Amino acid sequence: MNRERELQDWRELALRLEREVAKAVIGQAQTIRLINVATFARGHVLLEGDVGVGKTTVLRAFSRAVGGDFERVEGTVDLMPGDLIYHTYVDAEGRPRIDPGPLLRHGERLTTFFFNEINRARPQVQSLLLRAMAERTVSAFNREYRFPHMTVFADRNKVEKEETFELASAARDRFMFELNMSKPTDRGIRRSLVFDTAFHDVDALLEQVPAAMLPSERLNAIGALIQSTVTTSETIERYVLDVWEASEDPLRFGIQLDGVDMHRLVLAGASPRGMSALLRASRVVAWLEGRTHLIPDDVLAVLPSVLAHRVFFTPVYELRRAELAPALVHKIIDKVAAP
Repeated sequence: MNRERELQDWRELALRLEREVAKAVIGQAQTIRLINVATFARGHVLLEGDVGVGKTTVLRAFSRAVGGDFERVEGTVDLMPGDLIYHTYVDAEGRPRIDPGPLLRHGERLTTFFFNEINRARPQVQSLLLRAMAERTVSAFNREYRFPHMTVFADRNKVEKEETFELASAARDRFMFELNMSKPTDRGIRRSLVFDTAFHDVDALLEQVPAAMLPSERLNAIGALIQSTVTTSETIERYVLDVWEASEDPLRFGIQLDGVDMHRLVLAGASPRGMSALLRASRVVAWLEGRTHLIPDDVLAVLPSVLAHRVFFTPVYELRRAELAPALVHKIIDKVAAP
């Protein structure tokens, strides 16, 4: 099969995946599209939002549709790093046993690792996950375990603050997207969610999503093929470099935020890894739209989700991150001239 035909077949699969997930999670088209983009850009996703908006449901739906081996961990304050690696217990004959934990038990078949309420886990647990996300490997029992196909989906409850641990900057930078999933505002969708009993049984709803729609072991190869096929122009490259510099020095581009000393706002702009993620995601957007070249709209479609959590503020402003980060990204989009 030639490359063009293979990419077209996979594009049809990707768009069908979106449609099937959207049947189980209504009113969240943008979130579904971005998670789909991350899946094919081979990036991890952190989803946050209010209680009960469907964060876990949408991630479970994607996990089911993508296929491959799946593992889920619940973030709790007493979870320790070793709990991800091994499980100890006493068997029926009274002998102590050690079995592989959730990260290891599937070996290289592990495709989706879902960490529910990641901010309830201690920093030591987050650090272990950080290596697994960055390198897709973990050392244990005197050997190295590889997870070449693994994508980490995590969600974070942004309402409760007690017994929670904020993710370190390095950990957040490992997530390609940080998505804020809000309540739907459309009255018709709200009516369906409340009065249509089909949306009251999440397990039954997820059973309607076709399982293992994708040959998950091929995702890395297809992701690489997308990246090598979708081209960028010099004007797009200049635009992306300007965006990067604006994240480091907003004043240079005339960016001002009300009530903020812009000389003291930014501690560190986006990292090279972050800008690489921006380009990878933008190319997937172009591919999903049926193009083999980037246009500014492809970059803008993913820019807020890639950039906002990668600009780090000085301590005096970090406490206002939830307010300032989206505002800064909006200003960057407004002030940096797109081709």
